[in-house]
Amino acid sequence: MIRRRGPEEGGYYLKKLQVEEDSQSNNGEVPEMTERLFKVIIIGDPTVGKTSFVQRYVQDSFRRDYKGTVGVDFALKILKWSDSETIKLQLWDIAGQERFTWMTRVYYKDAQGCIIMFDLTNRSSFLNTLKWKKDVDSKCTLDDGSPIPCMLLANKCDLPHRQVDQLEIERLYKEHNFTGWTETSAKEGLMVTDSMRFLVDVMMRQKNDADNDSEESSLRLTPAEPELSRTCYC
Repeated sequence: MIRRRGPEEGGYYLKKLQVEEDSQSNNGEVPEMTERLFKVIIIGDPTVGKTSFVQRYVQDSFRRDYKGTVGVDFALKILKWSDSETIKLQLWDIAGQERFTWMTRVYYKDAQGCIIMFDLTNRSSFLNTLKWKKDVDSKCTLDDGSPIPCMLLANKCDLPHRQVDQLEIERLYKEHNFTGWTETSAKEGLMVTDSMRFLVDVMMRQKNDADNDSEESSLRLTPAEPELSRTCYC
């Protein structure tokens, strides 16, 4: 379930995933581990905190003295998703400077998920998220031709003097087909792991749906029963 924390809870408009884990007995047998690999691109204007976000998520650390990304940096995060599934996340931290944008088609290739980040204290970085979203949608799609899931992250929520209000973010998220959005702080570690877990869950659902569709199209010999629709209340 995806829920929005409202003002009555004293919080921000945060999209947070409630993950339900089913415990299943394996009757003493060691389950066979399945390994899945996902490539996630992290994009946005320079200095919005992309590198700090990756460092916080992968190493649980924060550095004030970092150098701007040149081209692209890579990081790997391994998740034990369940007793039978391990996920390897390839995180591509892509530079936001204009001189590197001509390479984005190469950087985006085979990506299955995306994070577009902006700085809550820098309004132009928020306005430019639409440019980044259009760039991703035009260059990168899933196997079925649909856009890759894309999270909108409003970073530096620990800082005062914001230049973007929550209603503007909510409107952009709804109008431009973002998968979800949340405020984050790479410095304080706020909603970093939660936002990534939400994105991974979306990618896993899409991967499982694609696998099921492929199996049904090649193996099913009788008409399929109607599938119940899955609804997320946002």
